[in-house]
Amino acid sequence: AHRLDVLDGDSVDAFVAAAEAAHGPAEILVSGAGDIEFGPVGEMDPADFLKQVQVHLVGAHRMVHRVLPGMLERQRGDLVLISSDCAEQPRPQTGAYSAAKAGVEAMVRQMRMELEGTGIRASLVRPGPTQTGMGLTSPAEKVGPMLEAWQKWGFARHPYFLRASQLAAAVVAVVSAPRGAHLVLVEVQPEAPLEPRPAAAGEQS
Repeated sequence: AHRLDVLDGDSVDAFVAAAEAAHGPAEILVSGAGDIEFGPVGEMDPADFLKQVQVHLVGAHRMVHRVLPGMLERQRGDLVLISSDCAEQPRPQTGAYSAAKAGVEAMVRQMRMELEGTGIRASLVRPGPTQTGMGLTSPAEKVGPMLEAWQKWGFARHPYFLRASQLAAAVVAVVSAPRGAHLVLVEVQPEAPLEPRPAAAGEQS
């Protein structure tokens, strides 16, 4: 493991160099760095809005920009960018997060066109609610109104969250697709809890 700050180009260079020294030329890039700042778009400080875009969108581009030349030279590679279902269905009070993830999806769709015929596959993994450290330091006065808004708009159907291992399994599926096939977009949602089974006729409840 090596430290990586996607806001810092020198850190990206050092990380990729260390990874390639340990494992050889990069054949797979999984870009999923992120954090989140809750709040209405119109109330978010522009500096905080910009930082979200820098982390989720520009940071992903920094990683692609660093590894893509080698992949193009070898005519082989997988670029897997972690998006969010917020890109397709923005949630209220997620500040710049939804907008930045929509930008990630647009960037990957554009790269698919630009990289066609190069041997490089650009793919999206789009998770739903996932258990991470993002947002855990947010104060209750921000989280409370956000959850109320999510419930109002139908985004809180059940309390289950994806685990990191389940998201990783989706990434493995994408990069394990045999050459000649391209899993362009994989959306992963947490499975809802089992509902109580209705009692059959004659059964006691």
